[in-house]
Amino acid sequence: MAGLSSRIFGEWGPVLKALKNAPRDIGEAKHRALLKEAEFFRGKVIEGLRDQAPGGVAFKPLSPATIAMRQFLGFKGTKALLAHGDLMKSVTVHDVDERIFVGVLRTAKTQDGKSLADIAELNENGSQPIVIHMTPKMAALLHAAFKASGYGNRMGPPVPSTGVIVVQVPARPFFGPIFALHGNPAVANKRFAERVAKEMKGKGPWKAVADLL
Repeated sequence: MAGLSSRIFGEWGPVLKALKNAPRDIGEAKHRALLKEAEFFRGKVIEGLRDQAPGGVAFKPLSPATIAMRQFLGFKGTKALLAHGDLMKSVTVHDVDERIFVGVLRTAKTQDGKSLADIAELNENGSQPIVIHMTPKMAALLHAAFKASGYGNRMGPPVPSTGVIVVQVPARPFFGPIFALHGNPAVANKRFAERVAKEMKGKGPWKAVADLL
């Protein structure tokens, strides 16, 4: 039986190189695609905070008392979670050891040193009723704020003070609705595959593969 032989015609050198480096190139393309996907989610979270309706789920409006106190302390606007802007600015993409994180880092702090991660978690999930024992200084501050805003006049006649107030932070989730809307596997998998394909297309030796197909 005669021996069989084969020859490769055309500019296959770059193609063979591309195939040899395929695992590395595809891995790098997937990582770049993941970073872009993370930036996509970060952008949607920030957009949701600005619009006050992350993923189409509207925030519960601030209470009149909160608005009165905010205005008394010199903060403008009535949007929730944006009095200082610290929380929105803390939403980040963190890439370490090929693992990509989207959210608020535990190291993030407010200007006065409070944990922004704790604040984010509190607002994402809401709180149980919190009992606050009023000090004379706190009571005077509330009285001045309500008087300045006119809110106190709408509360009716004063009632005897018990020395405590009970507050409850309502849930204003700004991560969950975003991931529920844009993280659906049927949609997210397709979007990610398109990102990987775009990263591979026309770059380096992979252009030679595309030219011969």
